[in-house]
Amino acid sequence: MPGVTPRREELFQCITVLEFGPRRIWYPSGKAVQLNSQRALGLLAAGFLAIGVVWSQKPFRVYPSMEGYDNIALPDDWQSKKEWTQARLMYPQHPDARFSRYRYGRMDWREGGTSWTQDYPRADRHFATALKRLTRLDVRVTEQPSNPDDVDDFFNWPWLVVGEMGDWQLTDPQAKTLREYLLRGGFIYMDDFWGPEEYGRFAESMTRVFPDRPVVEIEDADPIFHVVYDLDDRYQVPGMWALRGGRGGWMGQRAAGTKAHWMGIYDDHNRLMVAMSFNSDVGDSWEWADEPSYPEKYSALGIRLGVNYVVYSMSH
Repeated sequence: MPGVTPRREELFQCITVLEFGPRRIWYPSGKAVQLNSQRALGLLAAGFLAIGVVWSQKPFRVYPSMEGYDNIALPDDWQSKKEWTQARLMYPQHPDARFSRYRYGRMDWREGGTSWTQDYPRADRHFATALKRLTRLDVRVTEQPSNPDDVDDFFNWPWLVVGEMGDWQLTDPQAKTLREYLLRGGFIYMDDFWGPEEYGRFAESMTRVFPDRPVVEIEDADPIFHVVYDLDDRYQVPGMWALRGGRGGWMGQRAAGTKAHWMGIYDDHNRLMVAMSFNSDVGDSWEWADEPSYPEKYSALGIRLGVNYVVYSMSH
C-alpha cells in the first residue's frame, strides 16, 4: 500500500491496541468510525423483524474446534445480552474435503471438530471484540454456531460467517433454507477457499442455493467497500499456514500462484446477499490478530473488511 510503512504503530493512520488476556490485538483506530447508535439499533431491529424472532434463539454452546489452539477460554461477559452477534454457519463435510482427517477423529459435523470450526471460536471473538471497539454497536463477544437444519433458530441471526468453502456440502433442504434466509434479508460472508478444485466443491453447493444467480466480482465502487472504510486498495490476505510454510509443502502449494478475488451474489434489488473472499484467508487475519509474528497489515485489512461487511449488511 503506497505510503504505508511496515511499522506496526503507523499502519492505516494508527493502530489501536486491545488487551486480550495475555496477548494484544492490533486493529485500525476507531476515531473515524462513529456510527449513530440509534440508527444502528433501528437497522438491526428491522433485520430481526424481517428474518427471525429474537426470543426463540437457542442457548449458547461451545463446540470443539478443528484447530486445538482455537479452543480458548470464555470471556467473563459471555452471558451478556447484546444487540449483535456473529453467527457461524455449521455445515456437513464434503467427502473430498481438504481437511477430511479431523483433529478428534471422524466426528459428526453437528458436534464440531470438522471444517466449519476452522478459526472458530478465536477468530470470531477477536473480530467481535474489534467490532465492539470500532463501532457503537452493542456487540456480543461470543459467537453463535448456527445449524441450517434447525430452522426455528436459523432465521434469528441476520449475519453469518463461514470458512473453508471448499469443504462444505449442503443437503438440498439446507440449500433451500439458506436461500430463503438470504432472500428474506440475511447476509453471509464466505472465506478461505483456494484454487480451482476447492472452488469446484464450493460451487456444487452454491449452485444448489442459487441455481439462477451468478457469482460475480464486486466492483470497487460498490458501497460495501466504502460504507465505513474506503477499501479500494485490497490485497491478498494469506493464512498463517501459508506464511509459516512459505510457498512450498502441502499447504504452501495451496496458495502458490493464486490471486485474490472479492466476489458476491446480488438479489433482485442489487443488494449483496453473499460476499466472498476467494484465494484469501481473512479468518486467519482475525484469528491471529493477537500474534506478533502475523503481519499486522493483514489483520488491519481483514478487520476493516469485516467492519464494512457488517455495517453494509445492517443498512442494505
